[in-house]
Amino acid sequence: MMLGLGRKKLPDNLTYEESRELAQNGSDKTRADLAMRVDLRPEVLYFLAEDPSSEVRRRIAANAKTPRQAHLLLARDADEAVRAELASKVAQLTAPDGRGAQEKAQRFVEQTLEVLARDQTTRVRQILAEALKSVAHAPPQVIQRLARDAEDVVACPILEFSPLLSDADLLEIIASSGVSSRLCAISRRSNLGEALSDAIVQRNDRKAVTELLANGSAQIREETLDSLIDASVTETTWQPPLVVRPALSAGAVKKLAGFVADSLLKKLQNRSDLDHKTAEAVAEVVRKRIEEGAADMAAADDPAAEAAKLKKAGKLNGEVVGDAVLAGKRDFVRHALALMAGVEVDFIDRVLQGHSAKGVTALAWKAGCSMRVAMQLQTNMGGIPPAKALHARDGEFPLSPEEMEWQLDFFASLGQE
Repeated sequence: MMLGLGRKKLPDNLTYEESRELAQNGSDKTRADLAMRVDLRPEVLYFLAEDPSSEVRRRIAANAKTPRQAHLLLARDADEAVRAELASKVAQLTAPDGRGAQEKAQRFVEQTLEVLARDQTTRVRQILAEALKSVAHAPPQVIQRLARDAEDVVACPILEFSPLLSDADLLEIIASSGVSSRLCAISRRSNLGEALSDAIVQRNDRKAVTELLANGSAQIREETLDSLIDASVTETTWQPPLVVRPALSAGAVKKLAGFVADSLLKKLQNRSDLDHKTAEAVAEVVRKRIEEGAADMAAADDPAAEAAKLKKAGKLNGEVVGDAVLAGKRDFVRHALALMAGVEVDFIDRVLQGHSAKGVTALAWKAGCSMRVAMQLQTNMGGIPPAKALHARDGEFPLSPEEMEWQLDFFASLGQE
């Protein structure tokens, strides 16, 4: 019985002669339907791999029964969609063939993958890389090419997952690549060894180190981890992954407890692997933080206490006074100047209330402030109009030390009357 070439639906069973006739003379739709069938002889599928319709060839590329010899043709197909369809099937292509003629079939597979790995279209290479990233029996030379591809979307999946990349391969790529995304991909690899972790840290790539610290399976030498903890004082993005890293030493935990934010300190305190002594040390830090927080709140409401705290910490200086003047923190400035000049607050008040440009300038000098801060004190605290204020002379105080000492003695004498 002859099949109608324009038949809308193919029968469930086709003889070899019928399938060959349809492959040669059927309509585009018929040939496309035929290309999806898994009951055709290999030579018919091979014939369809060269069909003039790109849709037919795309379906042949997706067909699990397409002979491997045809894959090499499809890998060089002019249509990107055909090549992309084939690339998405490569995990199946690389599966060991137990049917006998494995060696010859494997050569076709390797040649096909090599062609796809050199494809001019990034999308095809990307699909290939995603399909091969975890395949243990992929051709090593294809993996090496993809790992060094010019495009991150191709290289990164291989760098992060492929079991075929040795430590030597990865060390060479780390040393030669300045691309942060690739270093990040390697940093995320499962069970990364100490040598690779050290190599990543030495590249000084902030994002890659963040990924490394977040990788709980990565092995990091204790000395390397200590240096990263020290650096995290300023590189605060490293602190969250550090406080949850497994198997932190007691010393590392105590060091982190000294400077991480309160929210992270809570996570550190809640770690289930802390020994009793370390847990007590962290709890003590928490207690001190609470006390210091209460002291800070009190100091904010007490200018004298705030100034005293800054002086005790060695942080009370002219810059702080200048900022406080501009912020309108008059009471704080009075107490700060008194501490810095080594006088009583009522002496500071006498000078400021005297509206004397020379007197206020001498006071700023005595307190160790710059002439810039002296100008701010004159106009903002001393009630002196800008036109009558003393200005710097060649960047220095316009009065001699002797003149300024005289001014200070004069205001001191007023308090003895």
